[in-house]
Amino acid sequence: MADTTIKISEPIRDRLRTLAEERGLSTRAYVERVVAAAPTEAERAERTARAIAYVRANLCPDLSEDDVRAAQEWRASIAARQVGERR
Repeated sequence: MADTTIKISEPIRDRLRTLAEERGLSTRAYVERVVAAAPTEAERAERTARAIAYVRANLCPDLSEDDVRAAQEWRASIAARQVGERR
C-alpha cells in the first residue's frame, strides 16, 4: 500500500482525528472508509438510472422524464437549503 501525503488545514486535520476516534478508527482508516463510500458522478448516474428503471417497472409505469426532472430539481433545492426547514 502506498502512502500519500495530503496537505489540509490544522482545524480539518483535528476534525478528522476526532471523527475517526469517535468511531474507533485511525484517521487513515476513517478517510479510506469515507472516500470509498462516496460515489463518483458516474456511479450516481448509474444508480439513478437503475432507480428510475425500477420505479417504472414496479411502481409507476407512466413516470415521465418531466416527472424525473422535477424530482431532481426538488432534491437539488432541498440540498441547497432553498426549500424546507431544518428540524
